[in-house]
Amino acid sequence: MQPDIVIIGAGVVGTSIAAHLSEHSGVSVLVLERAPELGAGSTARATGGFRCQFASEVNIRLSLLAREKLRRFRDEIGVDPGYTPAGYLFLATDAGQLAALRAALALQRKCGLTEAREVSRADTQALNPHADLTGVLGGTFCPTDGFLRPLDILHGYAAAARRRNVHFEFACGPVRWRMEERAGKRRITGVDFGAHSVATQTIIIAAGAWSGQLAAHGVTIPVEPERRQIAVTEPFAALPATMPMTIWCNDGFHLRVRDGRVLLLKPDVPPSPDPFATTFDAQWLEPLLATARERVPCLASASIDLEACHAGLYEMTPDKHALVGPVPEVKGLYLATGNSGHGVMHAPAIGQLIAEMILDGGTLNFDAHPLRPSRFAEGLPNPPSGVL
Repeated sequence: MQPDIVIIGAGVVGTSIAAHLSEHSGVSVLVLERAPELGAGSTARATGGFRCQFASEVNIRLSLLAREKLRRFRDEIGVDPGYTPAGYLFLATDAGQLAALRAALALQRKCGLTEAREVSRADTQALNPHADLTGVLGGTFCPTDGFLRPLDILHGYAAAARRRNVHFEFACGPVRWRMEERAGKRRITGVDFGAHSVATQTIIIAAGAWSGQLAAHGVTIPVEPERRQIAVTEPFAALPATMPMTIWCNDGFHLRVRDGRVLLLKPDVPPSPDPFATTFDAQWLEPLLATARERVPCLASASIDLEACHAGLYEMTPDKHALVGPVPEVKGLYLATGNSGHGVMHAPAIGQLIAEMILDGGTLNFDAHPLRPSRFAEGLPNPPSGVL
């Protein structure tokens, strides 16, 4: 096989790109995956949150595009993505947090997210009557934020791509992309994986937390893995499935209900000597549970299912925004990685954007300039986005 386009990474972003590219007849696509099977990487470990409440315009617009595609997902892809608008509730415990939420809210409304709103302390109690709101001043809420099913989206995109003759290779071993330089210009010529080699003129790196390992030929890919952990309760009926994702801005503690269990999260995960480790560190549980039971008192009667607790990897960039677009120093090399915790929710949008960049002559219905891979070399990273 001599594919027109090779995608490195068969997570939800890579499969979304494959499905979107495959909508164009006459384009042959090969997807390479380091894992032995579909769904063995970070996508399966995601909590399945979806939100449009961000503090940067580009992330808001990514979410708005992704939301419209999720609403059409069943009709276009043939699978229910599990999009459930249960809402996201952000809670501020000091004036600075509340000011940051208000500033983000103004930007969200400018982008067309008119249903997002500020909520008072009394409002927050009505939205989540199970939370102890001691110290909470107020917050923001968006009813069209909510949840989705990461693996259903992944398998839906993969099936759609396969129906249109996209080829997947698993357990590929080391992957290395090749290029040549002529008259001072560099361009992609192929890719090696394991004992195999194929020629191609276009490669998309969508390898998530492992993308930085594909840096070569003087091209840097500023993506680092960051471990996050999820504590999972035994079946627990005291919190409803319709409870919004509830997030305390002061320390990032948040929780949601999925399949009758409560997922508890907090970003203060103990470091590991292996940056790619996904083993669960049980020492993190005791302080997490103390916080959870203080803020949601009914959780005092919940038991933790240690076998269900797990860890996964975020793919972080220095400014916590994705890398989406061509690498200017090598013709034919594209990045679709570094989603910094938002890969599943933004995968539908990124798949469309990359397909448009490659096949539609760069004519986009979306300004992806803030996500350009060259921004760090230019000294122009996206500004900090505060509590969101």
